Amino acid sequence: MRPQNFQKILLIKSHSLGVGDILRSSAAWLALKEKFPQAELHLLFLSKHAGYPSEDFIREHSLLKSAHFVTIREADPSHPKAKRVPWRVVKAQVQRISAELEPDLVIDFEASGLRTSLVTRWASQVSRAKTIGIAQFPGRGWFYDTSAPSTHAYLKAHGLTQPMDYTERDFVVLAALGIEREGRAIHLQLTKAGALYKEQLMPKLIPGRRVVGLNIGCGTADALPKRPALAVVVDAIHLLAEAVPSQLLLTGAKFEKSINQEFIQLYEEKYGNSLPMVDTAGEPSLSALTGVIDVCDLFVSSDSGPYHMAVAQRKPTIAWFILPEPSSYHNETWCRCLIKPQAADVLAAAHVLLDVSTKANEPNLNSVA
Repeated sequence: MRPQNFQKILLIKSHSLGVGDILRSSAAWLALKEKFPQAELHLLFLSKHAGYPSEDFIREHSLLKSAHFVTIREADPSHPKAKRVPWRVVKAQVQRISAELEPDLVIDFEASGLRTSLVTRWASQVSRAKTIGIAQFPGRGWFYDTSAPSTHAYLKAHGLTQPMDYTERDFVVLAALGIEREGRAIHLQLTKAGALYKEQLMPKLIPGRRVVGLNIGCGTADALPKRPALAVVVDAIHLLAEAVPSQLLLTGAKFEKSINQEFIQLYEEKYGNSLPMVDTAGEPSLSALTGVIDVCDLFVSSDSGPYHMAVAQRKPTIAWFILPEPSSYHNETWCRCLIKPQAADVLAAAHVLLDVSTKANEPNLNSVA
């Protein structure tokens, strides 16, 4: 596609609305803003059901002008008899949104299926926008004005292999615009809600001590296998506290407060109460959580949403994996992904990250000093 001064770009996405999954797209949003600084970015997401907490959070993202969520099922998708919303209803919603936004470019980021291809076509019919998609299989390119090569071709051209980095996936379609990832990381700024929560949090912190954030997380039934063993987490945090005077900020959803309290009890039984701790589980919204992360000098997390948020905020981050998950790693200088680490491994990673951050003059180090 020849370069144009696009003013409004509609981004079509589907599949998971998990915090990490949707935030992984922000590197592509950043690349688009750099390519078309004058353009507004508008997200249209096909959601399995209404009410995901990440909806309000993503609407506040600094790179997006707006975000819209079109529900494709009438009930929770876990319900075995959840009915699909009739396609005529979905089409009407898509075309209403497109008529209101009047985009001049519609990009379908999904490589598989025809659902988002149809949505892209419906949006362009109303707005007369140019369209871009991925020619993943013969005939799919018919839906778009311009097509990027298939994922397989992209991997081959870039010397990459499967499983594909989740962040990289959104750059397959952007190849049609001549946009390369070029090492871009995911992106998230402190939100207004985050700044307010941070202001409330500061009086609870002790000046002169480093702030270590801990997200044990993985509280849903399907995520429990990703949760690290509490005894090892306790030992790792203790080693950190011994190495550098610290205080601990625990995060998590409301239903994860019990695991945080279990951690605190186990820690105090083994090491006493010398480590100051504040448990924020269930208090901040996802948006306000940006304020919790912002005050941390180091953030330790399981493979869950807050891990990706911390990386996106360029916070020194240790991601604690139970099994290898290459597609979920962030290969940034401020992140270390550890697979089933021992306490000493966590301490070693922390020393490297904090040293790197000090050399880089990160403004948040010793933020409560």
